[in-house]
Amino acid sequence: MFRSTHPRKQNSVESRIQIGWREWVALPELGISALKAKIDTGARTSALHAFMVEPFEEQGRKRVRFGIHPFQRRVDREIYCVADVHDQRWVSDSGGHREQRIVILTPLRMGGVEWPIELTLTNRDTMRFRMLLGRTGMQDRFEIHPDRSYLLGKASKRSPSGAES
Repeated sequence: MFRSTHPRKQNSVESRIQIGWREWVALPELGISALKAKIDTGARTSALHAFMVEPFEEQGRKRVRFGIHPFQRRVDREIYCVADVHDQRWVSDSGGHREQRIVILTPLRMGGVEWPIELTLTNRDTMRFRMLLGRTGMQDRFEIHPDRSYLLGKASKRSPSGAES
């Protein structure tokens, strides 16, 4: 559905979007207009905070429903999402713990550009960021400045998705 049949072109360094170690992203198909994401070149896979992850089948398609707490360090605001299951994989977290996670494929919007991204679903309540953008999700689109933040701008104080700045 999102896969291109054209060979992937490497973006030259000059054409890459400049980003910091944390940026605002949107996941429009999930109804999330603003969410803080940690840009993590040390992580291969991208991860999205999810709780009450419930796989189900609908008209022969594997799907998943899950909740998201969009606020950092808060669990009083909840957004519920439904997506197609793209895959299921074993993933190692930063502490070396392995966990089997559901993978969804959804558009990510960042810096005026939108592209499909694989996201693993996992509980990140104890983590500072509700989303981690890993190497494969960046697809050679960005030049990362690890000493800078929000080079693409800040979201409004409170967005419709409930994320906060």
